[in-house]
Formats: sequence, structure tokens, C-alpha cells
Amino acid sequence: MEFISEGLKNYLLKYCDPEDELLKTIDRETNLKVSMPRMLSGHYQGRVLSMLSNMVRPSCILEIGTFTGYATLCLAEGLTENGSIHTIDVNAELEDMVRANFSRSTFHDKIIYHLGDAIRIIPEIEEVFDIVFIDADKKNNGAYYSLAIDKLRSGGIIIVDNVLWSGKVLERKTDQNTAIIANFNKMVTEDHRVDKLILPVRDGLFIIRKR
Repeated sequence: MEFISEGLKNYLLKYCDPEDELLKTIDRETNLKVSMPRMLSGHYQGRVLSMLSNMVRPSCILEIGTFTGYATLCLAEGLTENGSIHTIDVNAELEDMVRANFSRSTFHDKIIYHLGDAIRIIPEIEEVFDIVFIDADKKNNGAYYSLAIDKLRSGGIIIVDNVLWSGKVLERKTDQNTAIIANFNKMVTEDHRVDKLILPVRDGLFIIRKR
């Protein structure tokens, strides 16, 4: 399901900040060389992530789901001078591309790239996070959320991608993945520790603020 028309998407892009050349290159190479390139955040969502990060001015970010590193670099734009971003991905096949992308960035010394199971790695990171971005395997969203919120400072935010699942969350008969996402959304809605709303950006961004 497309939530807005192609014309309106182009209008939104016209009136937001441009991508830098590295982000354009990552977008292009991901679409040319990587399967399921739609997983990349892309220009408009990337600017949303950058804006949120710049508003929070985080000292430490956790990203679950690196893919090719596009969103990582967008989030890094808001880091404080001595800030850092921990990004976790399970796909070792993309490691060389991801490391090359990070090495070309001015934020390369702020990025800590973890390869492996996020459920194992998150408890090992001894940090308090200001922002957490969850964009990985949807079946574990609940586990990632539970692990991350205990490491999130009061006033910090969790951002969860793909929570509208191409509009399938509206369907009465759902497949397993849609049911998992719908149940996650319900769980967050019932969590009284947080303020929350869903933005209809691309496939839906859940913005969750810890009280």
C-alpha cells in the first residue's frame, strides 16, 4: 500500500534537506547490488531520523539493524561531539560494504559496528542510550524493545520502523508477520512507561518517548 501519491512524495523531497553525496552513493549501490533494497531508509525517512537525532542531541545511540548503513549515518548527524552510535546486524555478507561505507563518512570514528545476535549483544553494551532505532527482524521487536528500554534514559526515544506493514495491520485476516507487528503495536500502546505515536512515514515509524 502506498500511503501518499508519487507526486506528493516528490513534493516532500523537494522541501526537505538534500542527502549528502555519500548517502546518495549508498542508496544507489544498495539498489544495484543488494537484495531487498527497499529495506534501506532512503532520502525522506533518513531526513526524519536526522531531524529527530538533531533535536535530541544524543550522546549515545543504539541501532538494531544496520543493513547497508544509510540510517546509521543519518542518526549519527545529531550526535554530540564525543557521542557514539552502536549499530548491530546479523548479516555478515554485507560487512565489507558496510565497513567501506562507514570508512568514507566523517562519523567513522563515532560508529561501533557489531555483527551478531542483537539479543545477545545488547546486554553486553554498557551504555545508557538517548535514542534507540529498531529496524531488524520483526519477530523480535518485542524482545529488542524490552532490552532497549531498560538501557534508555528518561526522556530518550525509541524509534521502530515498519509498524504499518504496508497497511496490512488494517486487515481482519492477517498473516503471521502482520500479527506479530500488530501485537507489538498493541504492547507499546499499553505500556504506561512511555508516550507514543505512529508517524505515517514510508511504512510507519513508531516514536516512543520514555517518561
